[in-house]
Formats: sequence, structure tokens, C-alpha cells
Amino acid sequence: MDDCIFCQIIEGKIPSKKVYEDEYVYAFHDISPAAPTHVLVIPKKHISSLMELKEEDHTVIGKIMMAIQNIAREFELDERGFRVVNNVGEEGGQTVFHLHFHLLGGRTMTWPPG
Repeated sequence: MDDCIFCQIIEGKIPSKKVYEDEYVYAFHDISPAAPTHVLVIPKKHISSLMELKEEDHTVIGKIMMAIQNIAREFELDERGFRVVNNVGEEGGQTVFHLHFHLLGGRTMTWPPG
């Protein structure tokens, strides 16, 4: 999708600080981190939101979850804990309409989140 900032990042048209990449997933540091570790994990396939997932997307979702697990280990968050956030729709706080997960760690998280 030409006007999607995350698609442009995946294509290398917009620079990012890459953390992880495979056939299905791309992960990079958030430019406005909300925690000491704040990584965005996105599918390479453009999917607008969690509500736009199709049955055939089950592989990519599994790959995203495994990438999150690997990244958490790489940043040594697996022992202390971390948070994974997915915002859906305007009221859910979604500002970029390309499915993405925020991996947040390196500090104690509070509840409720906001």
C-alpha cells in the first residue's frame, strides 16, 4: 500500500532501526518510545487492523508471536516481564492502520494502561 508508512518502512523507503526480519515479519524500534525497550512488530503483508485478519493470516500471526518471543529474549525481557499491546480502531488508539504490536519492556508497567 503506497500511502502506508509501515509498508514504506518495510520497503526501505523510510529508514528504521531494524530489530528483526524474516519472510513474514519486520520489527523495529519505535521513534517515540514509551518504555526503555519499545519495538514495533508488524506483518510484511498489509493488514489494516486485527479486525481485518482473515483465516489465511493464521501463519503470519503465529510468526509475529514467535518474533515477539525472540525479541523479548534478545532484549533480556523474558525473565523480568514485558507488555504486548495492539490498538484497534480510533477509540482503541490505533494511529497507523497497518496491524502492529508494541513490545514494551525495561520498566514496571502500570494498570490500567490508559
